[in-house]
Order: sequence, then C-alpha cells, then structure tokens
Amino acid sequence: MNFMLKLGLAAMLVALPQLGLAQEATATAEAATPAAVPTDVVFILNSLLFLIGGVLVFFMAAGFAMLEAGLVRSKNVTMQLTKNVALFSLAAIFYYLIGYNLMYPLGTWSVEGILSGVWGPGVLEAVGVTAEDADDYSYAATGSDFIFQLMFCAATASIVSGALAERIKLWPFLVFTIILTAVIYPLQASWKWGGGFLDEMGFLDFAGSTVVHSVGGWAALAGAIILGPRIGKYGKDGKVHPIPGSNLALATLGMFILWLGWFGFNGGSQLAMGSVGDVADVSRIFANTNTAAAGGAVAALILTQLLYKKPDLTMVLNGALAGLVSITAEPLTPSLGAATLIGAVGGVIVVFAVPFLDKLKIDDVVGAIPVHLFAGIWGTLAVPLTNSDASFGTQIISIVIVGAFVLIASAVVWMIIKASMGLRVDEETEINGLDMAEMGMEAYPEFSKG
Repeated sequence: MNFMLKLGLAAMLVALPQLGLAQEATATAEAATPAAVPTDVVFILNSLLFLIGGVLVFFMAAGFAMLEAGLVRSKNVTMQLTKNVALFSLAAIFYYLIGYNLMYPLGTWSVEGILSGVWGPGVLEAVGVTAEDADDYSYAATGSDFIFQLMFCAATASIVSGALAERIKLWPFLVFTIILTAVIYPLQASWKWGGGFLDEMGFLDFAGSTVVHSVGGWAALAGAIILGPRIGKYGKDGKVHPIPGSNLALATLGMFILWLGWFGFNGGSQLAMGSVGDVADVSRIFANTNTAAAGGAVAALILTQLLYKKPDLTMVLNGALAGLVSITAEPLTPSLGAATLIGAVGGVIVVFAVPFLDKLKIDDVVGAIPVHLFAGIWGTLAVPLTNSDASFGTQIISIVIVGAFVLIASAVVWMIIKASMGLRVDEETEINGLDMAEMGMEAYPEFSKG
C-alpha cells in the first residue's frame, strides 16, 4: 500500500507541469486572438499620445531659447529670451484665432460641424464628453490635437528667431511671427497635412522636415538677406570674422533639450496609439530619431577634426540637430543603420553649409538655415530611400512649391515691415547691445560688455 501511494504521488507530480503547460498554451492561444479595442479606449490612448507628444515639443521652446541664449553675445541674451517667450505666446493665440482652421479647413480633425468656418477660431468639443460620445468624435480629443499641432507651428517661428539675432528690432520681428504662424505656416501645412493638393500628389513628410523645418529655414533666409549681416561679421577683404557666443554650456543644454523634445515631435506624429502596431511603430520612431541625432553629431565631430584640426562644438551641436531634422520626414521606415546614415549626412551638410553661407555673406547667428533648411531638404529627399510609397519626383516638386511660396511670401512681408516699421536697430544700438537699448535690462549685469 505504501508503494502504491508513492507511485500515485509521483504520477501527480509528473502531471502537474503538463497541466500548467496546457493552461499556458490555452492562455497564449486566447491572447493571440485579436480583440476589438473599444472606441473609447482608442480615443483615450490617441489623445494621450498627442498630449505627451505636445508637452515634449513644448519643451523644445526652452531648447531653442537656451541654444540661442548661448550662441549670441552676452549683450543680446535678454533680447533673445524675450523673443522666444513672446513668439510662443503669440503663436498660441494666432494659431487659435486663424491658423488651426486655415490648416484644417474641412474640420476633419474634430467634430463635424463644430468648427465655425475656415477663418474662424478653433473650437473644442463640449465639456464632459462621455464614452458613449466617443463614436461621434474624431479619433482623439480636439484639444489634444490642437495643442500638438500648435507646438509645431511655434517651433517654426523659433527657427527664424535665432538666425536673425543681434540686429533685428523686437516688434517688427513679432509682427512677422504673427503673420508666419497665423497664415504662412498653416496655409502651406494644409497642402500636406490638411489633405490638400500635395497630399493628393503623394508627397510624404511624416513629421515635417519640409512642412515645419524648411519653412522656418526659408523664412529665416529671406529675413537674413533683407536684414543684412551683423556689423563686423564680414571684412571688406571678404574675410569672415567669427563672433563667438556667450555661453556654450547653455547652448549645449539647449541642444539636449531639443533632442529630448524631438521624441515627441516625431513619435507623436504617428498620430495613433490605440493598437499594438501603433505602439510598436512609435517605439521604432523613437529609436530612429535618437540614432539619427547621434549620427549627425558624430559626423560633425569627425569632419571638423579633419577639416580644422580640432573639433568644433558649435558644429557638433548643430550636427545633432541636423540629424534630427533629416530623419523627421521619415522616422518610421528606416532601419537603425539607415537612420544613422541619414542623420550623419545631415551633420556633414551643416559643416559645409555654414561656410557656404558666409561666402554669400548671409549671416545666420545660430546656424538655423543649414540645420533646418538644408538638412530639411535632404531629409525630404531621403524618404524614397526607405519608403517605396514615395517618389523622388514628387518629393522634389513639393520641396520647390513649398520653398517658393514661403520664400516669396516671407520676403514680401519682411519688405513691407521694413518699409513701414523698420527692421534693423541703429548702429550704436547694435554695437552696444540690444539688451539695454531694446529691453532696458541685461542678462548678465555683472558683465556689461559682450
């Protein structure tokens, strides 16, 4: 009897793992069966992606402010900080009043009929939306989409700010910011992201290498040409006189803040987080965005060592940013290796584009035009390399259309502002610094000379 009892216990011990495996197999089979995600859950997850992405892109405003504050001379730091706070605030107001509905004239991103018309201000859904209402709304909360799209619009204006630093008056710049964020940016963005003719042509720009970055670059280029270079930047003999920034530590902090914000910039542009595939794609976008920045920084580091015998920190900072801009047009389809190479090309572009602009006597204080315009064009052209749905012809045509529109429109606005208000501070103010003359205070009062 004792033997039979032991035998029975042994049989049970052998059987228990098999029963457990059978339960696991059943659970695995059930998990593998796709289940429909409730509409309200998708609505919540998509809205959450927009909100988190929007907050990250908002933090890029601090990145732009720190980068510019570090790359201008100490006598102009307060002016740059003021411009960055003011441009973001004005963008928030005028994108709400005009830009949002101009960008999405059919109201396809919110409740049908809720918008007040193409030229009306944006309107949010009603207070207290319930799960039962989710089917009647778009796939995300209108407020979450508005805040996400607003951050892209404001980033465009930030690009212009740094390029024209140290010689432009405050209020003329802010007037241009209003027109850029209320009309110029939203109008061209509607051609792609609002379902316009560029979208119908098959133009692909995932998160805005062209729609955001090159637009800011074209607007900055027009302004830099019309405004002219800083006093002392270019000698009569054609020699370029470098003008070092005041705080490279701040500039480096600004670059890392922008790098962080770019995860929201590109990852949020997936525009959906309601499925396993969407979350996997967002993760892939994060990884590609990061490695492209690294590729751009390393390429600039090595190239400046080879060309100038010493690495150039400002080039390395802009190399990382150029890598980020380059991958923005298509951060999903490349492999990690391809994304690294795409970013590296952006870093190379910056190293050669900065002296190229100097030869043309186009003074860009922070390197915004090489980073956002030149690398933005490269990133848009690189899309067909990894995405078979894109064609080089369509990408080129779209770049030309957007570039021509923004360059001409910006030049006209800059010229009108110059004729009516004046753009540039007087020579004495520029030499002494804009902080005291325009703002009445200095960022570093203990060191009054920049």
